Amino acid sequence: MATKIRKQIYLEPDQEVLLKRLSSVSGVPEAELIRQAIDRHITGGQPARHDLQAWESERAYISGLIAQGPVVGTRIWRREDLYER
Repeated sequence: MATKIRKQIYLEPDQEVLLKRLSSVSGVPEAELIRQAIDRHITGGQPARHDLQAWESERAYISGLIAQGPVVGTRIWRREDLYER
């Protein structure tokens, strides 16, 4: 994960209400919504381009794994194998 820098900002009361509502409805954290707004402002109002086909492919893959149910047996790897040495 990229290192983030902590910033403290002041919002108008109505901005806070709207930010909390948007966060609640979208499920996106308030801080991420603020970062996205900054990015849109810097790029002249153009939202970041996302590869929706890649997301749908990933969603289908994960749904397939979930549909398979629990894996029978034991794993053949150790937790230590997941870390670089």
